[in-house]
Amino acid sequence: MSLMDALSGYLPQGPGWLSTWQLIVAFTATLNTFTNLTSLTFSRRLYNNAATSVNPLQARTFAIWTLTSALVRFYAAYNINNKLIYDMALFTYLFAFFHFGSEIFIYRTAKIAPPVLSPIVVAGSSLIWMLAQYDFYVKP
Repeated sequence: MSLMDALSGYLPQGPGWLSTWQLIVAFTATLNTFTNLTSLTFSRRLYNNAATSVNPLQARTFAIWTLTSALVRFYAAYNINNKLIYDMALFTYLFAFFHFGSEIFIYRTAKIAPPVLSPIVVAGSSLIWMLAQYDFYVKP
């Protein structure tokens, strides 16, 4: 039995690839949570125009916000056809996109660079994907 065969029973069984994507993003966000709980490095790389403003409290708050989003996305991975959970996951991406976009263009605490582009690309592409596929996954 291969590793993939052993893991396949635990992977989302929903149609299409969106549920698998939700699981990947949730897992990555969970790892990001632990990074922010143990170090200021990641948060300072994100808020690169205001790195000195990043303190342990801010990093822990960001970690819990990230963990909350991860939990919603984890539920969405396994309940991709549930309208309420789908909508909640969609909003986590909208909030992330707005947050990072506003930090770049309004508050100027971040400048366009790879560390901040990653969450913008993930949030933006996930948001577009979820809106485009809404009727496929959410049935009346």
